[in-house]
Amino acid sequence: MVSAYVFDAYGTLFDVHAAIARYRAAAGIDADRFSEIWRTKQLEYTWTLTLAGHYADFWQLTERALDFAFARVPSVDRSLRPKLLDAYLTLDAFPDARTTLAALKAQGSRLGILSNGTPRMLAAAVEAAGIAEYLDAVLSVDALRRYKPLPEVYGLATDALAMQRSDVGFVSSNRWDVMGAVSFGFQAYWVNRAGMPDEYPDFPPLRRIGDLMALSAA
Repeated sequence: MVSAYVFDAYGTLFDVHAAIARYRAAAGIDADRFSEIWRTKQLEYTWTLTLAGHYADFWQLTERALDFAFARVPSVDRSLRPKLLDAYLTLDAFPDARTTLAALKAQGSRLGILSNGTPRMLAAAVEAAGIAEYLDAVLSVDALRRYKPLPEVYGLATDALAMQRSDVGFVSSNRWDVMGAVSFGFQAYWVNRAGMPDEYPDFPPLRRIGDLMALSAA
């Protein structure tokens, strides 16, 4: 039985491509490629720095990844940089995020976020999405200065909620994040909106779901 749900933030509750979507016309025909590079490099930096024993917070890495995307896709006007960064602070939540959190809370579940994002980033996104009232904890890796999928990062959730690993349902759209959560001992839910193939068959999720609403219907 799962008595608490802990959600990844970026890509799971908040649409990481919403920033470029707001300025798609200005970004031009390479907007989607630009956004994919931005997201890919952002995550890559978290893994490489952690492996090397270093840390820069997620906002710094978001800026660095954006600059890399501009360098790789020069057709996108660099004057968009401040607008894209402002948009990233208040990314659109997925349409089912608030409804799902409200339904799970009404069922008596404890709810939290565990994210690579900085406290400032998470506070801004949570406020913009109007979901603060449903959350018992909003946890940032800044507390450890290490990134997921290190096991000790997932331990932030069990410590904050004072719960056993097996009582926590961890929800993420990122398959590598689900792998880390399963390895840690969480009951994991993979939100596979895009129908991506599995990459970690040795670390299967408890359930694969197509959207967040499937959680409250379980």
